[in-house]
Amino acid sequence: MERSGNGSPENGSPKNSSSKIGLALATGAPEGAIYEIGALRALDEALEGINLNEMYMYVGVSAGAFLCANLANDLTTAQMCRAIVSHEPGEHPFIPETFFTPDWKSYLRGGARVPRLLVEALWDWARHLGDHSLVESLMRLSRALPVGLFDNEPIRTYLQKIYNIKGRTDDFRKLGKRLVVVATDLDSGKAARFGEPGLDHVPISKAVQASGALPGLYSAVEIDGRHYVDGVLLKTLHASVALEAGAELVICVNPIVPVDTIRAVEAGIMKKTNLRDWGLPTVLSQTFRTIVHSRLEVGMASYETKFRGADIVRVQPRQDDYLMFFTNIFGFSARQAVCEYAYQATRRDLLERYDELAPIFARHGVTLRRDVLEEKRNLWDQVKLDRQQAKAAASTHATVRQLDDVLSRIERMLDEKNEAPPMVPALLPSLEESATVN
Repeated sequence: MERSGNGSPENGSPKNSSSKIGLALATGAPEGAIYEIGALRALDEALEGINLNEMYMYVGVSAGAFLCANLANDLTTAQMCRAIVSHEPGEHPFIPETFFTPDWKSYLRGGARVPRLLVEALWDWARHLGDHSLVESLMRLSRALPVGLFDNEPIRTYLQKIYNIKGRTDDFRKLGKRLVVVATDLDSGKAARFGEPGLDHVPISKAVQASGALPGLYSAVEIDGRHYVDGVLLKTLHASVALEAGAELVICVNPIVPVDTIRAVEAGIMKKTNLRDWGLPTVLSQTFRTIVHSRLEVGMASYETKFRGADIVRVQPRQDDYLMFFTNIFGFSARQAVCEYAYQATRRDLLERYDELAPIFARHGVTLRRDVLEEKRNLWDQVKLDRQQAKAAASTHATVRQLDDVLSRIERMLDEKNEAPPMVPALLPSLEESATVN
């Protein structure tokens, strides 16, 4: 019989603390979700008195919404860890390419609009000679650009399948737990809290799809005649939703922090590099992470005065941790590494902060297990992963396999020229000492 993190049977959940404890999970794209899964597993093992499938309230944004909905639907942290690298019978495996399906329909619709928009632009220029430049008139063509690069409908379909397995539900009203999925109403700029009265009729899978619709990557999701996008546009965590609902302790997991390569180089963790040299996607990623993290710090500071008497415990990567920043999560082995790293890093963080965190958890009837944190553990042994399944778990999508092979070869070539940072070995010393799934 499998065991959950704190030593109780998965099908015989331990009694939760009587305190009102909420869970808030932040955005983070597929790699962020994988990080959060590893961190959640570490928390599951180390905290006695908390059952992550029976929390007082769940609040999720984007990737965090996906994981909160999973936990509220009784998927255990062990199941989610195994789903990253294996196809468990009766389950749907976590396949990153599901999140990166090109939105061909939008491309075709945009292309079909070009001739008409071009005629309108030229006519506008001809009518306003001297007032408008040709370039200004041609800006009309920008309306043909797709709103999002990727199609998020496969994400909704994937989630719908997961939540319609026996014993689960795609209906907030039948869940029996307080789950709030936060998105942003595009036309009003206000937060939409799916799962609360008035928006609880929306299927969970649809709400999660809307919460993860980051503008530029995905098209806005239409629900009841309104359009919704990623909840991160307003806040990173939305932990205040749980605090306003009466949560006395909120555990927050945030995978998005800006990378500090200067500190990493000084510590000898990575070779000297310049993020600008990695191109536009890397610069945009660092910009997004910096804005999101800065806003999170401001929000957390405000909670201290607004919600006096409530406690917040935050778990997140260190800023000199660049594994998340550079990792190609299409690679099977890389997904394993990110999840294992998050697990081990969270365990180390909890142990280093034990004197600070133990009294906080104790106030809410929860024990932070030092003995568990000091014990040498391997994630895959703890979740009882079938190693033969893991060997056969590589992506079956031919295009993604080829992309993974190309990216891996490029990384090796750059590393040989000392132009790229050493990836997993420098950051995962604990993995070199423990058994890995090969």
